Amino acid sequence: MVDTVLTPAVGGLRKMRTRLEQPVHYQLLIGDDQVDLNALIGKPIRLVYQQEINCLHCGRKTKKSFNQGYCYPCFTRLPQCDSCIIKPEKCHFHEGTCRDPAWGERHCFQPHVVYLANSSGLKVGITRGEQVPTRWIDQGAIQALPILEVDNRLHSGLIEQIIAAHVSDKTNWRTMLKGGNPGIDLKAERDRLLELCADELNQLRERFGEAAIRRLEADVVEIEYPVDQYPSKISTHNFDKEAEVSGVLLGIKGQYLILDTGVINIRKFSAYKVQLSV
Repeated sequence: MVDTVLTPAVGGLRKMRTRLEQPVHYQLLIGDDQVDLNALIGKPIRLVYQQEINCLHCGRKTKKSFNQGYCYPCFTRLPQCDSCIIKPEKCHFHEGTCRDPAWGERHCFQPHVVYLANSSGLKVGITRGEQVPTRWIDQGAIQALPILEVDNRLHSGLIEQIIAAHVSDKTNWRTMLKGGNPGIDLKAERDRLLELCADELNQLRERFGEAAIRRLEADVVEIEYPVDQYPSKISTHNFDKEAEVSGVLLGIKGQYLILDTGVINIRKFSAYKVQLSV
C-alpha cells in the first residue's frame, strides 16, 4: 500500500475495491498501488489524467474507452461486453451464439441472487452469489435483502423482469449521492412483491422445474458509507473534459468520490492513467 500523503500514485484506474464494514472500507486501485481512501476523507486530493487509456483486457492504447475500460475490438468481441450482460433475460447461450462459451459457463452458470435494495429508493436487482455484498455497495445501497436464488443468470434476469413491472430496477445516482433517503421495510416489500408476482414465478417453475427458484429467508443488510458531508447539489467531474480533478474528499459512496468541488465516478474511468496526490 502506498504512503497516501508523501508518495503520488500513478497508473491505470480500476473499480474501487470495497469491504463491508461500518462504514464501508474503500481502496483505490491505481496501477500497482492500493490506496486506503477512508484515511483521506477530510483531506484535499488531486487526480490528474495523464492522457492515456489502456484497455483493461488487452492493454493496448485506445483513444476512447468502451464499456468502462475496453478498446473497441475487445468491446465487440468479449463476452463480458455483450448486451446480455446488461439484459440477462436476453442470454443467448442456449442458441450457441455466446461469444465465449467457457466464460459463459464460469460466470453465468453459477448461483445468482435476486435482491431488493434501497439505493435511491426501492429497487430490484440481480448478482452472482459471490458478488454479495459487493454489488450492493457499488450501487450505493443503504439496505439490501436477498429474496430468491436461482442456478444461472438467465433465470435471474427473467425474474428481475417480472418484478421490475412493479418496482424500479435502476438506481437514480443523483438521488443516491445526496443521501438522506428513508429506510424501507424490505421484508414487507419482499412479501408484497412475491405475492404480486406469484403466478408468473410459478410459470417459470413449471418451465424450469420447481427447484429452479428458491425463496431465501435472509436478514436485511444495513450499509453505512464513509461520508462526512453529502452534496446538496450534484455537479460531476469528467476526465474527458478536464484533466485535473481536485478538492477536499468529503466522502465515498457507490463507486463515487464526493469532493467539495463535485463528484466523480471512478468506475466510469477504469483504464484511464491517472496520478493521485494528496
